[in-house]
Amino acid sequence: MSDNTISKEYANNLMYDLQKSFWDERGLGAKFRTVSVGREHFKSSVLPLIQSNEIAEFIRAIEQALQAEGIVAKIDCTEEGRLLRVKVQGCIHRVVEERLGKDGIPPLTCVPANLIAYAIEEKLNRPVELAEIKVDADGCNLMLVVFDQRPVLK
Repeated sequence: MSDNTISKEYANNLMYDLQKSFWDERGLGAKFRTVSVGREHFKSSVLPLIQSNEIAEFIRAIEQALQAEGIVAKIDCTEEGRLLRVKVQGCIHRVVEERLGKDGIPPLTCVPANLIAYAIEEKLNRPVELAEIKVDADGCNLMLVVFDQRPVLK
């Protein structure tokens, strides 16, 4: 195996093709099957950086890891009760969402959102649902719903 890296265009074309194929097969139901996209790569890179049990700190750690990888420029977040509103700017995968949108397909997955949800689920034992992804001129606007902690069975 070589140490060569692949181009962003190649990776994004693959992501587009996979999401489009999944959409063609499952329609909107595909959205609920793509929540784990990105987790495996970042399990060792992101989770060890999270030292707090505060959601805002999770997001800072994820932002720093994704910035270091060159994946996003900025992540901002506000908490409103159970709602977590996240703004992602400068994401290298945005072109995939724009291309899907031109084909009439709504955004299906968001790696930063998936990582935020994963961190909350792993660290706080609270289920999270990515309720909305809206793409605009400034970036992607995400709405996640954070549910109460799962019961612990003994």
